[in-house]
Amino acid sequence: MNDKTIISCAVTGSAPTPQKNPAVPVTPKEIANSALDAAKAGAAVAHIHVRDPETGGRSMALEHYREVVERIRDSGSDLIINLTTGPGARFVPGDDDPAVAGEGTLLKTAAERVHHVEVLKPEICSLDVATMNFNSAVFLNAPAILRQMIERIAAAGVKPELEVFDSGHLVLAKQLVAEGGIAAPAYFQLCLGVAYGATATPQSMIHLRDQLPDGAVWSAFGVSRQQFPMVGQAVLLGGHVRVGLEDNIYIGPGQLAPSNAALVERARTIIESLGGTVATPDQARTILGLG
Repeated sequence: MNDKTIISCAVTGSAPTPQKNPAVPVTPKEIANSALDAAKAGAAVAHIHVRDPETGGRSMALEHYREVVERIRDSGSDLIINLTTGPGARFVPGDDDPAVAGEGTLLKTAAERVHHVEVLKPEICSLDVATMNFNSAVFLNAPAILRQMIERIAAAGVKPELEVFDSGHLVLAKQLVAEGGIAAPAYFQLCLGVAYGATATPQSMIHLRDQLPDGAVWSAFGVSRQQFPMVGQAVLLGGHVRVGLEDNIYIGPGQLAPSNAALVERARTIIESLGGTVATPDQARTILGLG
């Protein structure tokens, strides 16, 4: 176990909606406030997507990211901001011609996917080192695009969080680390239980952990009902943890989570019941090599 365990809170993604759980934040103000409440509950890092305030759907708009970031910074909180770069990698084959993008496709250049990171300069941004099936779509992250993104992220002085969903993704991530451009210590997020990725089981987590490069810092999460079991498993295996409404909208069986803060509080209880201590944002900065 680590002396200090970092809790990251994934505040809002694209799949959960207020129709599924009214606690899911949508507007920039709601997202920022939810992140700040999670920080008060013990989260050191907030992983942030943004949504269209009018429709509630996914968004890549700089103005929404800017408002969330400015609200958090202006609050005086020392919370670590982690902005996603995942949007812009969705491909749906056309019905008549699979080589032509069908409805629901959203493919963007590397420059477009990291523009908000270059402008706003969070301390961390996610980098999905994964090409895989996501339900009926393909999550498409070609190595050439990833290398371009890494170069831009490094030039902005931001640390990438390398998100991997299976063992082959980890092989590519390790190659990218070995090529340089990613400052030590490399930071990995093991994403478990996502459809068609590695299962949210102790065996999967151990398998991925054992392939990490020397000196790497790692965190893990499980989706839906596996969120809290994977918190305990990650702590016992020497990792850090992620919870939040992006990954799981329930606090218990059939019981909707009332907030991101409630999920963080549950994770904190698990960590402390196992004899661990939750890291403050400044302690997390030291662990992750930020600043």
